[in-house]
Amino acid sequence: MNHLHIGFVGTGRIARALIAGLSEKKNTVISGFDKEPAALAAVTAEYPVLPCLTIEEIAQKAQVIILAVKPYQIAEVLEKLKPSLNADHLLISVAAGISSEFILNNSIDTLKVIRVMPNTPAFVGAGMTAVSKGKMASDEDVALASDLFSSIGRVTILDESQMDAATALSGSGPAYMFHILDSLIEGGVQCGLTSNEALLLSAQTMLGAAKMVLSGQKSPEELKREVTTPGGTTEAGLKVLDEKNIRQILIETVVAAAARSRELMK
Repeated sequence: MNHLHIGFVGTGRIARALIAGLSEKKNTVISGFDKEPAALAAVTAEYPVLPCLTIEEIAQKAQVIILAVKPYQIAEVLEKLKPSLNADHLLISVAAGISSEFILNNSIDTLKVIRVMPNTPAFVGAGMTAVSKGKMASDEDVALASDLFSSIGRVTILDESQMDAATALSGSGPAYMFHILDSLIEGGVQCGLTSNEALLLSAQTMLGAAKMVLSGQKSPEELKREVTTPGGTTEAGLKVLDEKNIRQILIETVVAAAARSRELMK
């Protein structure tokens, strides 16, 4: 079987998580470039990554190029990549808010582009990645991207018009969960638990609740009703959430993040 050569432009946190997963795949060669030599050296010391000294070298070696840089860096990176790109390359971008059209307009119009939005639980192999294809990409390209990112968790395929929503919900979502957990921990401490005890109880409870929902057998609303006894402790807690309108606050949180994702393209 031919080897698949994957080149990373940027070796930051998300790139490192993906490299960790991909390094276990057979018939895969990984190259990396980073403008910070120390960051690249750290990655190559830990994983089987071939260091490249220039962005152009990545394009010359790799069939699949993963742009793992910040949104504001995309235009500059594409300018350097453009002379070395051709229609055989598959370019995968993890930059929030950067459309496939923007990438095509700043590179070559025959380039196969896939947008992805992973999230930080990828670091523990429990990531959620949304995948969408640009107009020149094929279903086979989407399948390849999905296979690559399945090495760090679950993958779902969306239309590109849905990527701002995915960014707001799963891309930014871990921060919302951490915020909620931090609040639950503080509540547990106020009720007599140590910080470590409250952390374990709340985090494992969130993990278990998420697994029950992902089993697909019952909706979150059905599961909530099952654990709520009239006049019981759960009902007392839920009453506070309803009085404070936490549901609407969380809805507005996602909407605000999606709006910001759209603004990044302007």
